[in-house]
Amino acid sequence: MSPVGLRETKKRQTRTSIADAALELFLEHGFDRVTVAEVARHAGVSTNTVFNYFPAKEDLFFDREAEVEHRLATLVRDRAATACPVETVRDDLLDALARDEPTLGLRPGADRFWQVVLDSPALRAREREIGEHAETALAAALADHPPLTPYGPPLPGLLAGALAGTYRAVLREIRDGVMSGEAPALVRDTVTPEAVRAFDALCRGLHPVPGPG
Repeated sequence: MSPVGLRETKKRQTRTSIADAALELFLEHGFDRVTVAEVARHAGVSTNTVFNYFPAKEDLFFDREAEVEHRLATLVRDRAATACPVETVRDDLLDALARDEPTLGLRPGADRFWQVVLDSPALRAREREIGEHAETALAAALADHPPLTPYGPPLPGLLAGALAGTYRAVLREIRDGVMSGEAPALVRDTVTPEAVRAFDALCRGLHPVPGPG
């Protein structure tokens, strides 16, 4: 491996170890009761090192923020040209449900993760911000969807709100089910068919329509 490759690998490892140490403390004590200095001590690095990788404390908790913000937009941009954007997002979500992808919160201990978010105004605010950024990125991707291009900026933005909102609503149903004490398998089996129906209804709204005027 080249020196550049080794450096990048080391950076990724350091970033991951800091995020893991932070999450352990947040889950045990709550987000607002843990300081960045305590995270640094727990990870065995300096406070400056933590800030080099995570500019804000909230970034330590939502350490995959950039990936989440661009996930839907990337799916839409990379889809087959003839594929419905909603079907693309739906199929990716259904695949994640079938695989019990960790980010969906269907694993043991997920209820504690969500409780930390609900208990912290700062994390709730950052969660809303992530959702807004994801919606903006999705609107830009939908603007390139041929049936929508004649209409200009407003329509892709409105439909991005509907699509991102449906996606968030499914995740919220998962969270609520897990927080209520339901078994993850039951939550998944309950949410999956409802998600299919919701996305299919939304997809019908993205079929080709007559141009303006």
